[in-house]
Amino acid sequence: MTGDQILVRGLRLWAHVGVLEQERLLGQWFELDLSLGFDLGEAATRDVLACSLDYSLAITALQQQARVISCLTIEHYSEQILDCLERLYGPVPMQVELRKCRAPVPGFSGTVAVSRCRHGR
Repeated sequence: MTGDQILVRGLRLWAHVGVLEQERLLGQWFELDLSLGFDLGEAATRDVLACSLDYSLAITALQQQARVISCLTIEHYSEQILDCLERLYGPVPMQVELRKCRAPVPGFSGTVAVSRCRHGR
């Protein structure tokens, strides 16, 4: 994604997502970074929020979505996130990186992530 962007990094979400039944039952932490491509020139010049994309709407909507979602894969969860962002902002260029903070793989202490984009690249 090139040009102006609004970036949200490190949004922590507790969601019921995972292949293992226990992951869906108990839930777990995910971390999300997102970028929204949008011409920010007018908002920068005029200092008017209505000329930009209000990122607080995305944060609130994604927090609400995380409370109710239940699915098997982070790929599907990322698709639901992109759908949510598109409902809020329309078909703007967007990219998300969704990380599962503790993948249930013996001997693995890192993170697992998917990176997805829409309307650009």
